[in-house]
Order: sequence, then C-alpha cells, then structure tokens
Amino acid sequence: MAGYLLFATERYALPILAPLAQALHASGHSVAAWFEGGAAGSALPGVRTVGLREALAMRPQAVFSAANWVPTFLSGGKVQLFHGFNVQKRDSARGHFRVRGMFDLYCTQGPATTGPFLAMAQQQGHFAVVETGWPKLDPLFRDDGGESAALRAPAQGRPVVLFGSTFTERLSAAPHLLEPIAADIAAGERYWLLTLHPKCAPALFERYRALAGANARFVEPEQVMAAQRAADVLVSDTSSIVSEFIVQHKPVVTFRNRVPQPHMIDFDDPQALPAMLQRALHPEPALQAEIARYAATIHPLRDGHSSERVIAATEDLLAGRLGTLRRKPLGGVIRDLQIRRDLGYWGRAQR
Repeated sequence: MAGYLLFATERYALPILAPLAQALHASGHSVAAWFEGGAAGSALPGVRTVGLREALAMRPQAVFSAANWVPTFLSGGKVQLFHGFNVQKRDSARGHFRVRGMFDLYCTQGPATTGPFLAMAQQQGHFAVVETGWPKLDPLFRDDGGESAALRAPAQGRPVVLFGSTFTERLSAAPHLLEPIAADIAAGERYWLLTLHPKCAPALFERYRALAGANARFVEPEQVMAAQRAADVLVSDTSSIVSEFIVQHKPVVTFRNRVPQPHMIDFDDPQALPAMLQRALHPEPALQAEIARYAATIHPLRDGHSSERVIAATEDLLAGRLGTLRRKPLGGVIRDLQIRRDLGYWGRAQR
C-alpha cells in the first residue's frame, strides 16, 4: 500500500504539511499522516491519520518530516522540510544547520539555507539538497478561499497588526508587550490579530485571549498563515514568523531581537510600541529596500508552488536522478536506536 507519509511532532508543523498534502492529493497520490509527541491527536483535512503499526504496513515511498527527526526504520526516502527559518536563536551548528544523519533529501527554502547545506552535502555525501521553497508559505501567494479576508473584515478599514511571539522565555516579547498592546487595542485606532507559539505558557494564552473583542481577535495556530496574509504589519521578537512575514515584503517590528537586522524595526522600550507601529505603517524607502533584499535571500520563490517542487524533488530522489548517496554516518545509526527506544519498536528496518 505504497503512498506518501507526513510526519510531525509539534502542532506548529501542521501549516507546513497542509499545503503539501493538498498538492499530493491534487497529483493523485495517496497520503497519510503520523503525529507523535506534541502533535499527537492532530489532524489534517482529508488526510488519514495513522500510528506506528499502520505506518509500517503502509511501506511509504517517502516520509516528509517537519520535525528534527524521522523514524528511519520506515521504508522510502526521508525528506526534511524544516520547521522554521534560521533566526539565530542558537548556534547554527546546533540548530538550523545541524545534519543528524537521518535524511536523504533536504528541501531548502532559499539561498541562505541552500548554500550551507549544499556545502555539507558535497563534503558528507549521504544526502541531497534541492531548493524548493517552503510549503508553509504557499498559502501566502495563492487563493486562500477568503480566509484572510474574513480575518481582516472586522478592521473596517483600519490598519491590521499581527502579534506573534516565540516560546523561548528569555527571547519572548509576550510578557513585556502585554500592557502596551492592551492599551493600543483599547484605543481602537488599529485592529489586532493575536497569536502565540503553541509552546507558550497556558497563563499567557489566557491573558492574550482576554484581549479579544471589537478591536482584536485571538488567532489559533492553524490560522496563522491567513493572519499573516491579512495583516499590514507584524509585531514579534526573535521568532521565525518574522522571516515568514517579511517574505511578503511587509514591515516587521521586533522587540529585543537577538540579532537585529536592517530589515527590522527593533526596539527595547515597551512604551515605544505606538511610535514603532507608526514607522512600520509608513515605511521609508530604505527600509522597504532592505525588506526586499532580505526576502530574496531567504525565500525568493513567491509563486505559491513550493509544495509541487518538493514533490518533484522527491520523485527525482526516488528515481535516482539526484545521484548515489553514501551510507549514513554512525551518528545516524545511534539516533535510529534512540528513536526505536522512544517509540518501542525493535523490528527490522524496511527497505
């Protein structure tokens, strides 16, 4: 029962996998999804959810992972989709650019990711790299069925500001900006869309949900892409959403970003938020140029067809058109044993 398997360990992977699932269905492929860890209990529209035994029985042609790992004992090619952009929350060797010896194909987002991974692929030889763009961003550049328009409609012509924060406590703007955001919402000059990373503290969720009303709406993780499309400006911190939003060539306001860049409007005084919003809503030409330059380095593909390119690259991998790969390194074998222990599976690896 060959087909394609989607794999995730956190809820934030769902918007990454959903456009790919749609593209696979449109191409006539059968698709199933296996959700572990923090993603357990999740679902994708029109996609059959399976567990370990069903995934084994399926014998997939390829497994698409939006996590840092993948069950390596499953059959088929192992394809890494990434769960975010490299936003320098930590050392790159331990984060975005870490190769764990589990994947056969890395589908990169743009030149900033492709270059480093191509260099490692040429040196190590056990994986291939294709620049496809990121499936998660496909909905930003194609018809979303009116979902973003529905989120924007209550603004009634007012500017729309999206707030999104990282879950990393030492980097999160959410605790610091709660009061100034609440004050701006009460003033009513702007309409706010509010969201938090699924891993943020429940108490923080409650406080931000309480701000919803005539001038604000709380947006669930599954609606974040539509919210990005609906908003004029983003307020954030050192979150991957900054890079996602800027690919649309829209301004971002960041609070104490770990590595401030020229394409951001960064600030460190919570009371300065209204002034920063004014700057963002009336961007200077120099800022607009920096936004366009940065977007071109991280994700130049703006046609909404990254999912189709991921499928094409995977088919090239399976057909041997990406070259012969070397055996996986010892580190990959050790990681496989750890995964087996965590999942309670000690059967034979599929081929």
